Amino acid sequence: MNMKLGILAIVAAAGIYGATALIPQQVKAQGAGAGKQKKEMIGNFTVLDSSPKREDKVVKTEDEWKKLLTPAQFKILRSHGTEPAFCGIFHDNHKDGIYNCAGCKLPLFKSDAKFDSGTGWPSFFQPVEEKNVWLRKDTSYGMIRYEALCARCDGHLGHVFDDGPKPTGLRFCINSDGLVFEEKKK
Repeated sequence: MNMKLGILAIVAAAGIYGATALIPQQVKAQGAGAGKQKKEMIGNFTVLDSSPKREDKVVKTEDEWKKLLTPAQFKILRSHGTEPAFCGIFHDNHKDGIYNCAGCKLPLFKSDAKFDSGTGWPSFFQPVEEKNVWLRKDTSYGMIRYEALCARCDGHLGHVFDDGPKPTGLRFCINSDGLVFEEKKK
């Protein structure tokens, strides 16, 4: 396959999944200088190579996760799956509340940070707290993307892109099956 066709195939694949593949120049590098390693940044998030350390880390075996999660939740959170667009229970949810991790119940996103991205997945411009979500580089399917994971249980949530609204400019494109919703009490 020639180079132009390869690039077109990647762009087409990104469009099909409602995502824009990030071009390396769009990712900020910080810490340049003598003896310092460059860190990739997406907004205020440092892209990490491994899970952040936490005192409340949740670690379970695959069998323990299978007993705790539904098959759909296990596919997303533990097997890095993706649900079909416009099929998740939260893509069109307009209730006021908090979206928690389906695996460990860590608060991840508030409803006031949710917006309609038109992609068919719940989209948020920021998490409840930056420390609750971590990012890892994902080069699968010939694209450069950034996987969003729960910082407490390392469950795969979805991906983050730099085409979101202000104030952050980010779009956390999240699978509904990775979340449980806690509606705000009236």
